[in-house]
Parts: sequence; C-alpha cells; structure tokens
Amino acid sequence: MWDVAPDLFGILDKSGRFQRTNPAWLSVLGWRPDEVESCSFTDFLHPDDAQASMSAFHDLQAGKAALHFENRYRHKNGSYVWLSWNAIPEGATYYCTARDISDDKETKSSLDTSVEQAELREQFIAVLSHDLRNPLAALRAGIGMLSREQLGDRGRLVITESEKSIKRMFDMIDDLMDFARSRLGSGVSLELEDSADLSGALEAVLQEIAVAHPEARLRSDIAIDTPVRCDVARVSQLTSNLLANAVTHGDVSAPITLKARGGGNRLEISVSNSGEPIPEAVREGLFEPFVREERRPSQEGLGLGLFIAAEIARAHGGTIAVKSDADGTRFTFQMHQVPA
Repeated sequence: MWDVAPDLFGILDKSGRFQRTNPAWLSVLGWRPDEVESCSFTDFLHPDDAQASMSAFHDLQAGKAALHFENRYRHKNGSYVWLSWNAIPEGATYYCTARDISDDKETKSSLDTSVEQAELREQFIAVLSHDLRNPLAALRAGIGMLSREQLGDRGRLVITESEKSIKRMFDMIDDLMDFARSRLGSGVSLELEDSADLSGALEAVLQEIAVAHPEARLRSDIAIDTPVRCDVARVSQLTSNLLANAVTHGDVSAPITLKARGGGNRLEISVSNSGEPIPEAVREGLFEPFVREERRPSQEGLGLGLFIAAEIARAHGGTIAVKSDADGTRFTFQMHQVPA
C-alpha cells in the first residue's frame, strides 16, 4: 500500500521534518524521498499558505488532528500543486496523507469566474435598463408635445410611427428588467388580488394586439365568471406575450384564438394559432432567454417574451406548456394554486 498508493504518505516528527515518505511524492511533486526528508515541510509551502499551515502544525503538536486541510506545495519544476491533507498525531509523531486536488481547484475557480461574470452581466442589464427609461421618457414627452401641434399628414404619420417605436423600446426595457430580476434571484414580482374583471383585462390585451397587428384575425373565448386570485397586470403581460408570439410566428390569415377559463385559485389561458409546427429541437429551448421560435434576424424583440411568460407562470405557482403539430400550435398557461 505504501509503495503503490497514488496519494502522498508521510511520517512527520515534532521538528517539522518528514522521517519517511512514499514513492507518490516523486510522481506528484517530483521530489525524491531523500530530497523531501532533508528539509522542513515549510520549505515546500506556497508563501500565501505558510501561516495557515504553521497554525495547523501547532494544532498537531497540541494533539489535534488536521482533517481536509488544504495548501499548496512546490513542485520540483517550480509550479505549485494543491494538496488536501489528513494528519493524525500519535505522541510526537504525525501520520500524514495528502491528495492532489489541483484539477478540482481549477474547475471550481473556472466555475466561480463564470458565475461572477454572469452576475455582473445581469447587474449591468438591470442598471442599463433602469437608466434608459429617463431619456426615453423625455423623448416620449417631446413626441407628445409635437402631436398637439398643427401637422400635415406626413407629420402625423411620423408621430404615430415614433410613438410605436418608443412603446416597443419601453416593452424591451421591461423585458430586460424582468429578465434581470429573475436571474438575480428576486424573481418576477407579483401584486396578488381577487380580480373581479380579469375577463375585461384579457379582452383589452386582445384589442391592443389587434390594433398593433390589423392583419391578424384574433378571436376570444373567455368565460371567467368568478374572481380569480392573481396579479392581473402580470397575467395580462403573459397573455400579451403569447398573443404577440402567435401573431409573429403563426399564419395570420388563419384565426388566432385566446381562450380563458377559471375562478378562485384556478386559471387556464391558451393561445392557439395555425402555421408550420415548431420543430422539436426548437421546442426544447423555447422558454429559455434570448431564444426565438424561428431564427430570422429581422424579427423585432429580444427573444425574452416566452421566457418572461414562463417566469410569470412560475411565480403564480403555474406552468406553461406548448403543443405543436400539423393541426396548429397551442400555448397553455395553467394555475392551480397561486402562492399566498
């Protein structure tokens, strides 16, 4: 065992010198037994680990075991190797084993860096989205002032198209803010109430989409007779995202149907459209951020609509599912028990 073990074995005395070492020292650190045993263990330590290692050695001298203690030992080539030590005192003799954990440390470091970079990106998105609102609001106010002036038909058209663009920009900022909240841990916020007019809110959403997309054939089948406990604004946002997705990717020459049923803590909303089925490979990542149902660079938006719809559903204790085949595509939101 002493000769063939891949871990380092050593017998350390009270002065801090190894009296015996196994062959693994050569394979892991490049040092021969006589080279290790002629020096103090401190001669191999990384300078940043010296103080903690000496403290652990003093604990050994006081009769306390050192378990899973980590430090860096110098390789003969000048590099450093991360080791995890277990040392057991027996009188003035200390029996030690150490395992090379350099690969684990490198993996953890890479993971920590990736997580930190992701958090910084999402914080940047949140700050940028927040700060973009002020100049955009000023632009909206200026366009509003111009709209009250005497303008010709061309001027009116420019004002109308500018207002549409500003609204689209505000919508994208809202999407980015929701994305940042979801990724940074706070999640989508809800203001729950027992809504007596959810039907009216959903009809209003349908009309907004109809005005923005006059070419679409939109139909409603809404029958919600009792109050539903939910965040009406968020459910309206979810529904708007599903309808906008259907208009963008479906066959607008065929009907797009909004159906809603519910009451109390139960609610089901579905949006159905005709058109080419969504490929299975695309469906698998459809609710991930920055993913679009179809990959056309000319499409407007950031690819966050379905992701945010799914986050709103999750915040309500519900789910969104998609079914897509030759008969059409249907997205369905179901809520069975809204959180308290």
